Amino acid sequence: MKEKNRFKAFLKSLNHYFVFFFLVAFVITCCTMLFVSILRETLGLTLTDENISAAAKITFWNVALLSFIFTVIDSVRRRLTVERPVKRITEAAEQIIKGDFSVRVKPQSRFGSDETFNRIIECFNKMAEELSSVETLRTDFIANVSHEMKTPLAVMQNYGRLLQAEELSDEKRIEYAKGVSDGARRMAEMMTNILKLNRLENQQIYPQKSEFDLGEQIRECLLGFESVWESKSIEIETDIDDGVTVNADSELLCLVWNNLFSNAFKFTSENGKVSVSLKAENGCAVVKVSDTGCGMTAEVGRHIFEKFYQGDGSRSTQGNGLGLALVKRVVDITQGEIEVESRLGIGTSFTVRLACIAKS
Repeated sequence: MKEKNRFKAFLKSLNHYFVFFFLVAFVITCCTMLFVSILRETLGLTLTDENISAAAKITFWNVALLSFIFTVIDSVRRRLTVERPVKRITEAAEQIIKGDFSVRVKPQSRFGSDETFNRIIECFNKMAEELSSVETLRTDFIANVSHEMKTPLAVMQNYGRLLQAEELSDEKRIEYAKGVSDGARRMAEMMTNILKLNRLENQQIYPQKSEFDLGEQIRECLLGFESVWESKSIEIETDIDDGVTVNADSELLCLVWNNLFSNAFKFTSENGKVSVSLKAENGCAVVKVSDTGCGMTAEVGRHIFEKFYQGDGSRSTQGNGLGLALVKRVVDITQGEIEVESRLGIGTSFTVRLACIAKS
């Protein structure tokens, strides 16, 4: 293989040499003929065959020498400014093909180099960086899904083993069956949320916009949790303005309110308080959901919109860390904003801002 490559390189250099040879020969021949013609007419010289033969030999060797010099210079130039960067880019591409996304190509020196290659190298490095981040996300996603599925599967397996006991009271049998059912429900909810989030991130769900009363929708979503707040004796405080209309996908926004309400009630202890408000401010519908729950640290607050992130490990069995990631993606799609304020041991407030049509 090496001998074949060397032979190809030799033929390529020979081809370059002959290209320069014929080019230099043509230029020198034309210049010489023009010079001799003017010299003869001006000075009236007569050139003999011997003079012409000697001049032709000298010219030929000059052409051969100049062609060789030009070939060497061009070969060095191509090796430094073309072949070297192409080789580096090719080797880096081969590393990426093998799965090494950490590879980066060093930019060319600006002195005597073609800036086109630096632009190519810059784009290549950006591509490698994006592929690296995608691979990291994919790996983390698989690890997180595996971890989240492991817990309910283990619970279902344990309860299933307990259900096989021969002497088991009806009360215990119902309790264990409920454990299996809860584990299956949690897995089903996680798969549903994963599919929704995947479709949202890949823009496979396109908002179906329509005008509707946002206050009415929030009230309906809140009433869906009536049994939850009654069972925990949670106080509900609402301050929802009437006539606040938005032009958005009502189904997607239901995901937002249901997830925010679910978190508020989940993290609020018995006899706590959950507040919901809706105001029209400066052309925006501002929805605020607050609770008197356990709150969270600033560090947790920076990660809550990440997939599978659960800041409160003690309550990880009640969710899968996908709810707020869905909320964030929906709010982004609807070109809104979401903010969170929280104090550990005091409570948390989520504020969502959406474009508002009018307040009648």
